Amino acid sequence: MKLTLGVVGRLRAGPEKDLASDYMKRAATLGLGLGFSPVELIEYNPKNKTGKPAASTAVLGTLAPGTLRIVLDERGKDIGSADFSRLLARWRDEGCAHGTLLIGGADGWSDEMRQGADAVLRFGAWTWPHRLVRIMAAEQLYRALSILAQSPYHREG
Repeated sequence: MKLTLGVVGRLRAGPEKDLASDYMKRAATLGLGLGFSPVELIEYNPKNKTGKPAASTAVLGTLAPGTLRIVLDERGKDIGSADFSRLLARWRDEGCAHGTLLIGGADGWSDEMRQGADAVLRFGAWTWPHRLVRIMAAEQLYRALSILAQSPYHREG
């Protein structure tokens, strides 16, 4: 199964980009032995498209048919890392070819993006800066694969 982290906007060079890239590389390496192809990062830059509907439509238009959409949104469901890991494993085992974890822009996602998603998740009730959400999403992809690999990286309580 192919995994993609899709992000509206670009991240400038700096420590946040370096840390997110490090987690993406770790996830790519670990995923190979678990039936996941290397995790890919796609930065969507919908030119002259502002607001939820325009950005959502622009991103939806780039996704291949059949791509599972995991939408990060403030109205999403809170799940733990182990549950996220099980969700990815279930989709992989069901033969899903591609899943994309999507981070919206400053305005978030439209109703259309959320309603058609395979999962709508959030990182709690707090508001997080876009740069940190990218790092957190990359880390959670790595953590989910670590759980599947039974790596000591993730330790339950």
